[in-house]
Amino acid sequence: KVTIVDIDKEKVKKINSGISPIKDPMISDYLKNQDLNLKATDSLNGIIDSANLVIIATPTDYDDGTGQFDTSSVDKSVEKILQHNSEAVIIIKSTIPEGHTDLLRAKYKTDNIIFSPEFLREGMSLQDNLYPSRIIIGSKCANAELFANILQEASLKKDVDILFTSSKEAEAIKLFSNTYLAMRVAFFNELDTYAMSKGLNPRDIINGLSLDERIGDYYNNPSFGYGGYCLPKDTKQLLANFNEIPQELVSSVINSNQTRKIFIANKILEREPDTIGFYKLAMKKDSDNFRSSSILDVIDLVLNAGKKVIIFEPNINNKFFNGIEIDNDFESFKQRADLVVTNRQDDALSDITDKVFTRDIFKEN
Repeated sequence: KVTIVDIDKEKVKKINSGISPIKDPMISDYLKNQDLNLKATDSLNGIIDSANLVIIATPTDYDDGTGQFDTSSVDKSVEKILQHNSEAVIIIKSTIPEGHTDLLRAKYKTDNIIFSPEFLREGMSLQDNLYPSRIIIGSKCANAELFANILQEASLKKDVDILFTSSKEAEAIKLFSNTYLAMRVAFFNELDTYAMSKGLNPRDIINGLSLDERIGDYYNNPSFGYGGYCLPKDTKQLLANFNEIPQELVSSVINSNQTRKIFIANKILEREPDTIGFYKLAMKKDSDNFRSSSILDVIDLVLNAGKKVIIFEPNINNKFFNGIEIDNDFESFKQRADLVVTNRQDDALSDITDKVFTRDIFKEN
């Protein structure tokens, strides 16, 4: 028996109506077609009191002012849960700084707070839960084993690797995992920057690298830079954790991502368009999420250069986005834009390929 608690009444309404509030085909299928013992509510009242297990998955954005994650939503959730049910086992799925679980345990004098990182791809979150790459539990107590068993039983994948660590090691695993992925994105983007500058074929170079089994043919498609929910904030948090510990690579990954966006903006400006059309703002094709999308920074850079910008984004119903005109009449958008910029290729643009700017080589996210 599962109850979802969310402050967004519209999300609650959708879930109870069998509609996914996010773009994820498998979630949509399960909510519509599976017989789930699941409901949603916008109130904690009467829910937490009888719960054996409470999972926290609230957002933790990186605060540049304080130099660390804003964990207030997690902290408030823990406090509310313990006020309702001091015996509940609390599992934190939100990404938090290393050592934060221990701080909460000490503050509330309980060992029933456990950190367990999630490793989910956007648009494939249910699939990644049903076929997990690994299960990491930041505790070695009996409740940690209980939760691991629940995840394992829910998995459709056989022989899932399960690792029990301390909470600090689990917190570090999450941050280092996402920073490695950010590093890989930055590497192939810098390869693409090099190839563009030298007049080389980036596809051939990437294909040649990817034949090495140690490198592999995956997560190697150039883009305008990494973005989204996790990579920007997690790389910054890991860098903050290093503090006075010697490092060069993590800071270089962060700097490389900004350098890439500046390079992309300059390449766009070299085409000397009067009106630049940005086709969709999401990081990935078929996504509705454009939080911290790299294309937003590229837009700012060309705006600062004095260019006129219009946006085609069906997920925005307003006429303006951050003061920029939204033109969701697709034919009008294509005609008005001298250059159409898209992070990921789309067959809808096949009739104007001569004025499309993208670095999407393999048509993969």
